[in-house]
Amino acid sequence: MLTDRHAGFTLLDLMMAMAVIAIVAAIATPRYANALTRYRAEAAARRVVADLALARQTAKSTSSSRTVEFDAADDSYVIPNVRELDTAGTMYRVQLQDPPYQAQIVFVDFGGDAKLTFDGFGIPDSGGFVIVQAGDYQYTVVVDPETGVAEVQ
Repeated sequence: MLTDRHAGFTLLDLMMAMAVIAIVAAIATPRYANALTRYRAEAAARRVVADLALARQTAKSTSSSRTVEFDAADDSYVIPNVRELDTAGTMYRVQLQDPPYQAQIVFVDFGGDAKLTFDGFGIPDSGGFVIVQAGDYQYTVVVDPETGVAEVQ
């Protein structure tokens, strides 16, 4: 004769499921943190490339020079004659240590200084590079001395 039993989970079933979830979380959490740090470093480097392109394009469109001034001690850079897009009254300034990047400028060298000036044709006064770091990840932004085009390496 068949007995009518209620189907359900036992305490042992629930404990085993919780153990599996805990093991998966313990494996996934460090990998996620590592991927997030790598993303921050790469995003900061790409932001520097985009802003160098902005300064270059602004110099070409206005036929006047534009300078990008890096401050490695403050992990920031400014473009003095360009205004912020959302607050037109302030100078264009990027703080890389702030979210979402949380990165540092490790080293800057544009012909011996931390400034890169594009003339009215978009040609830089020198080539050079900027090293950006977040956690253990470093990316180098290199500026071609002939064309002024920047790229991440």
